[in-house]
Amino acid sequence: MKSPLLFALPIASSIGAAALLTPVNAQAPQAQQQQDEEQDASTADKAAFFNARVAALKAVLALTPDQEKLWAPVEATIRDANKTVAQHVQKLHAGPEPTNALEMLNVIADTEIARAQALKKFVTAAQPLVASLSPAQKRRIPAFLGLDDESDHGPSSGELWIFQEEAE
Repeated sequence: MKSPLLFALPIASSIGAAALLTPVNAQAPQAQQQQDEEQDASTADKAAFFNARVAALKAVLALTPDQEKLWAPVEATIRDANKTVAQHVQKLHAGPEPTNALEMLNVIADTEIARAQALKKFVTAAQPLVASLSPAQKRRIPAFLGLDDESDHGPSSGELWIFQEEAE
């Protein structure tokens, strides 16, 4: 029969090691959060990223001169959608935190309604342009917008970059 001390020694050393590491681990999330805050993009950076994406979408489509004439309403709705999301996020940050699950669900519903309305406007504005695109141009749109065919849960407006908070 083995001594109980032989079993207790590894357990005690594990507990001791965990106790020594706990303060370090407790500080790690705070340090990570501080580092993340320092690396957040400025408002100018966010606007530059957004402008680059809009310009890149236009470049990826390689519009003909006739298609160029149909681009302005599409770009305007993309900018409006992004602006709407940024305003909604700002409103959420300025308001009180939800205090229960139903309030949280209401916030989610309001966010999804705002996204749905903006998406409908985008689709309406984009229809004339998309109707004029070649099959090759049309194939480029889903991947560039962030729609993933391999999603397990179907398409989501949360995956579309036009709804990311970049232009404030």
